[in-house]
Amino acid sequence: MSSDHERAVAVVTPRVVAIADSDSYLKWSAATLAALPADWQTEQWLIKNPIAPSEAQVGAATGRPVDRLGLGQIANRLRREPPDVVLLAATGPVVQAVSSLRRLRHGLRRPVLVTGLPGISYPASARAVELRSGCDLFILHSRREVSEFSELADELGIKIDFALATLPFLERTSEQAQPKGPELAEGPQPHPTHKIIFAAQAKVPAELQPRKEILRRFATLPADRRVLIKLRALPGEQQTHREQLPYPELWQELVQDEGYDADRVGFVAGSMADALADADGFVTVSSTAALEAIGAGVPILILSDFGVSAEMINEVFVGSGCLGSLDDLDSGELHRPSADWLRDNYFHDQDDVDWVAKIGELIQQRNGVGLADREVAGVGPLRLLRQRLRLVLPQPLLRAIGRAARASKRTRAGLRGTDSGSAVATPDDDVRATEDGRGVDPDA
Repeated sequence: MSSDHERAVAVVTPRVVAIADSDSYLKWSAATLAALPADWQTEQWLIKNPIAPSEAQVGAATGRPVDRLGLGQIANRLRREPPDVVLLAATGPVVQAVSSLRRLRHGLRRPVLVTGLPGISYPASARAVELRSGCDLFILHSRREVSEFSELADELGIKIDFALATLPFLERTSEQAQPKGPELAEGPQPHPTHKIIFAAQAKVPAELQPRKEILRRFATLPADRRVLIKLRALPGEQQTHREQLPYPELWQELVQDEGYDADRVGFVAGSMADALADADGFVTVSSTAALEAIGAGVPILILSDFGVSAEMINEVFVGSGCLGSLDDLDSGELHRPSADWLRDNYFHDQDDVDWVAKIGELIQQRNGVGLADREVAGVGPLRLLRQRLRLVLPQPLLRAIGRAARASKRTRAGLRGTDSGSAVATPDDDVRATEDGRGVDPDA
């Protein structure tokens, strides 16, 4: 990233404020700030909302003071102490709510608005682009993502620039991912595997039985192998995506109901780097942590037993050579990705990284001719109200409001003599989509 920094030297001590809303985004936000040139001033804020991380999560993610602010407090702080850049590191609805603040959208000297997605963001999502349409720059982490998001934004008629970064946890490990010699050859890697890390996900599989089947197969692996399930959060801690079917609870049920040895499956929290430090293999349905395992030189298996689709968030691994089944895990067959796949997907050359340079160019434009006003796509008073309610109302209440809104719309449609099935765009569609965990969109 040094060459990228050199292209931004003309910028004189910019001040960057990052606003995050959840654990995943806070981690990405903190790492992104840390990757900026050392002389840039940075601040980390956390917007108050129902999925805000705990103090322990904040400490682990940032290691620095973090101000917790409501939306109104954020608006006031931005007015009193306007920064050069605002990094909106948050779920789409929160980005839309904050970027809709008039002070951020209008005026030649308004802040540069930067946003991004943490982790795998393929395939490109129209919803992700639309919710972030008020921003100047959108950070992504692979050449493939930048290409597909740029094409999608053009199709949608949304003017937003995309920039390439390297996922923070890959910056020091990319070289380990490159195939080198027979030990790191591409393709299947059959060998005795002792400690296997499974990266749990809140969203996939979304159904009960596939999750139980995964646990059953882990429990019946050969005796020389044991799976440790890496949890995203400890019980009681909030996550970006709500987990409806936690693996620890399901495992206890299987132990009690089906008589499995409780010690056959273990659970670990903490950092993924620590979990991978002495791992012999890594398994997931589609977790971004697969990239961290690749970077750490750990052979992986992306489970295709439940389908390969946008809904399973594993389409990005098509062509990698790493898709396989639980049967492959039984036989100890793990994989390393092909070199071509690595180059297009997250393990690009550092000379291609341009996000810092693009921010620097936007700051120069702001300080020179000024920035053009930004418009936020598809935002009306009702949507803004809905996005702001998300920040203060508990999720059970949001779900209840959604059910009432949909029932009301069906009733009105029936009174008009129309087909209630056509009334699909209810005021709470976004809330419902985020709660069922089935959507592809990273903002779910």
